[in-house]
Amino acid sequence: MPSVPITVAYGDGIGPEIMEATLHILKEAGAKLDIEKIDIGEKVYLAGNTSGIEPSAWDSLRTTKVFLKAPITTPQGGGYKSLNVTVRKTLGLYANVRPCVSYHPFIQTRHPNMDVVIVRENEEDLYAGIEYRQTDQVMQCLKIISRPGSEKIVRYAFEFARRHNRKKVTCFTKDNIMKLTDGLFHKVFNEIAAEYPDVENEHWIVDIGAAKMADTPNAFDVIVMPNLYGDILSDVAAQIAGSVGLAGSANIGENISMFEAIHGSAPRRAGQNLANPSGLLLGAIMMLVHIGQTNNAEKVHNAWLRTIEDGVHTYDIFKEGISKQKVGTKEFAQAVVDRLGKRPQTLKPVAYKQRDVEGVYSETIVKERSDTKKDLVGVDVFLDWLKGSPDNLGEALTKITPEHLRLYMISNRGVRVWPGGAAETFCSDQWRCRFMSREKGTAISHKQIIELLGRVESAGFDFIKIENLCNFDGERGYSLDQGE
Repeated sequence: MPSVPITVAYGDGIGPEIMEATLHILKEAGAKLDIEKIDIGEKVYLAGNTSGIEPSAWDSLRTTKVFLKAPITTPQGGGYKSLNVTVRKTLGLYANVRPCVSYHPFIQTRHPNMDVVIVRENEEDLYAGIEYRQTDQVMQCLKIISRPGSEKIVRYAFEFARRHNRKKVTCFTKDNIMKLTDGLFHKVFNEIAAEYPDVENEHWIVDIGAAKMADTPNAFDVIVMPNLYGDILSDVAAQIAGSVGLAGSANIGENISMFEAIHGSAPRRAGQNLANPSGLLLGAIMMLVHIGQTNNAEKVHNAWLRTIEDGVHTYDIFKEGISKQKVGTKEFAQAVVDRLGKRPQTLKPVAYKQRDVEGVYSETIVKERSDTKKDLVGVDVFLDWLKGSPDNLGEALTKITPEHLRLYMISNRGVRVWPGGAAETFCSDQWRCRFMSREKGTAISHKQIIELLGRVESAGFDFIKIENLCNFDGERGYSLDQGE
């Protein structure tokens, strides 16, 4: 088998140590890799590149299409953006796959039979990172959920379940509150689930679903979630399985994929030969499967399981009475190398099937609707204002509202405060003022909105943003407020 080119980044903190350990094991196992190293992370940030990655590094990633990345450190302050998010979004790595498996009785856990795979949407949701300071008191972060993004990740989850003989896919959302964004994700899940009658499906509200996962994880098999929930709950799942330090991660795109540990760079442990390389190693095993080197992946994974089984543990998972030998990073890697060709005796050995990885998930079909009828029926105008009561604001705005519009409602932090607001409701200095067509059900025009904004400005109000209110095929495309 010819060598496969891959891009490698050693990262920050414990990154260089665990990468050296991981590559040592892969080399000794006979993995055929042609490694191209790039610099990313803290020193690139501090050199003045706020993205944390040099432009030339993108060329390497686009050439090799496979990225093995150690954890990196994002400097505090200064407006530095997360490099992980940048890479995932720039390269279209839409699926984050995080297996969370227990290794009872060799690693302490309350859940000895846990084997859950978290499939996390990787490109949008609140991780779009679109934030604004709107007033002296209010910050805003936009939650972006798209139909194409939802379709891709949900279909990936069902394809993953089918191809790995998983029996059930569960969706977690909070669509009892976020009825449009999480509601869309849930709706798409139901649509795509109908195409996979051989795979059981279910939906949980994320809060009770998370509680159930933490208490009874064996009730789940594959869980698919929007980005933020998936990030948080995959860490929870990894920790209750045994340790976040044992979890690897695959970031899958249609053209390029990235493999990593789910934990951070742990700078306090750097340079001490203490860090556990297992998370990155398990990510690298997922990489070997991805590039078709399944024999090597199986050899490394079984050797790692045998090492864990033999009680050779780094400090983070060492437990008196369970572990037998506490070792450092280099010694742990060598222990895995010494067991290459061996299989675990108590833990279940792994067996990877050779499969056509290229194009496995190219079946994703994004359904587009070009015939949707969109009607502009109103506008929300957001104001920075702190000069009186909601009634004062309502009276002032009513006086300047053009004749073809009516001031329908004012809300503050999502609660209606005019007309008929409650005296107990606390108000900040950001106000949402909803204007609708004076004739109910009649569309309005952009020119009418411009006229309204001109009057708002002339009256001395500071408007900070607007959101157009539209109906799509007659269905309301905007949320109501609490109390509306």
